Amino acid sequence: MTDEFQQTDFSTIPDAVFQPRRRRRLQLVWIIPIIAMIIGASLAVKAYLDRGPVITITFHNGEGLEPGKTKIKYKGVQIGEVKEIAIANDRSHVVVTAELSREAEGLLIEDTHFWAVRARITGGSISGLGTLVGGTYIGVDAGISTVRKNTFSGLERPPVITMDMPGRQFVLRAKSIGSLDIASPLLYRRIQVGEVVAYELDKDGTGVNLNVFVRAPYDQFVKANTSFWQASGVDVTLDAGGIKVNTESMLSILLGGIAFQTPEEQRDAPPAPANTIFTMFSTKEDAMKRPDTVVENYVLVFKESVRGLQIGAPVDLRGVTVGEVSKINVELDPRREKFSMPVEIEFYPERLRARYRTKSQRGNAVDSRELLNSLVEHGFRAQLRSGNLLTGQMYVALDFFPKVPVEKINWNKQIPEFPTIAGNMEQFQTSLMQIVQKIDKLPLEELAGDALQAIKTLETTLKGADQLLRNVDAVIVPEARSLLTEVRSSLDEVRKTVGEARKTLGGAQQTLSADAPLQKDLREALREMNRAAQSLRGLGDYLERHPESLIWGKKEERQ
Repeated sequence: MTDEFQQTDFSTIPDAVFQPRRRRRLQLVWIIPIIAMIIGASLAVKAYLDRGPVITITFHNGEGLEPGKTKIKYKGVQIGEVKEIAIANDRSHVVVTAELSREAEGLLIEDTHFWAVRARITGGSISGLGTLVGGTYIGVDAGISTVRKNTFSGLERPPVITMDMPGRQFVLRAKSIGSLDIASPLLYRRIQVGEVVAYELDKDGTGVNLNVFVRAPYDQFVKANTSFWQASGVDVTLDAGGIKVNTESMLSILLGGIAFQTPEEQRDAPPAPANTIFTMFSTKEDAMKRPDTVVENYVLVFKESVRGLQIGAPVDLRGVTVGEVSKINVELDPRREKFSMPVEIEFYPERLRARYRTKSQRGNAVDSRELLNSLVEHGFRAQLRSGNLLTGQMYVALDFFPKVPVEKINWNKQIPEFPTIAGNMEQFQTSLMQIVQKIDKLPLEELAGDALQAIKTLETTLKGADQLLRNVDAVIVPEARSLLTEVRSSLDEVRKTVGEARKTLGGAQQTLSADAPLQKDLREALREMNRAAQSLRGLGDYLERHPESLIWGKKEERQ
């Protein structure tokens, strides 16, 4: 192989000549794709430069949300679109990725709210009916913060108020929420001026905090001492004062509500600042009670039953409430083997002082202990009384009883003991028992036997009298009737004779003289008539004395 290579004649191989590369010409067919690429690249750059911010919103579920179709709207104007929906790794919620326009970049701050707008029917309103045609969309409520944010937690329901609505929010503290809910109305003089926007349970679980919003210009009526109370449904109160029914509006009856009012003497006070904390009472009566800065506790020991007395019952002084019952207990005296009922009350001495002060004492506070000692010495006592016969409600009455034994307040006990007196019902029961005991001591059986014997005797007598009357009616009455008939006929004849005699005398008086024989005969006839009349009168007297002679005849004749 090496020998052959050495024998090769390289002179016959031609020399290489360098020629420059020929420049190719651009063909016309490539112009259109190049222009298209340039336009596409410019559009891509422009789209990238015009691309808005991308945000993520978390919802509990993605009902009605679709990538590429669901819009994001602010005040009804589209500002973005949902691009992607994915389930979170822990599967507790869904993550919505959305792209907004560059004009909406200013809305992406910390307190901006997003929620899914769907058709909703709640107790107080109907919303989202437009989504039945256009589909679900995501609503936006712009915040006022300056902190930017791209990740948001979506609300499960639309906010009751928007950030740009004029008014102020306040916080109400209550023991329970009752029938209230979000969007429950807030009423002022029965006009809806706001709503409940949120509520949450206290961390220690002892109460509830409610956030309420009062729209302008009604928020100016909320003062520092404004009272709030639940106006839910129909408030029916049954207490010692009777039955009371209070309502605010038909909406509050169906959905519940809150009412508020400011005392008349404080209406000129400045409005309360936003987020002021108020106490919400359960009833209007509790809310409008005059606050008492001085409260004294006393115990009243009753020996009688306290059935019908409840915690919160009033302590009444001749129609004026000066306290209320705070606790009811029962105690056993082991030595006497008797029960007593200690009732603790809260006493408001300032209400009593205002009525006790005289002109010379105005401006000088009267010591409560000195005042009560003086009153008790004059018979001031506590007594249980019935406030309502229908419901059996009881209350504690304070009044003067002049004839009671002298007692004093026991100030040495932890809670001073105020003297009491038995109630009217207890006194009535005692009197009734005394009457019953006296009746039990009467010999009722002997009296009943004597009365029965007297009744039997009276019955026998009445039977005999009845039989006698029947005999008289059957025998004597017919005879008496016949005799009276004969007497009447005789009297008729006498009347006729007298009449004829009068006529005769009239004629004789004109024709006869006084000594005429005819006049003598007439006188004799008159004497006979007189004797006949006397006999008839004697007969009538005898029959009146002896009516039995009509049957048996005269006694001489029977012999």
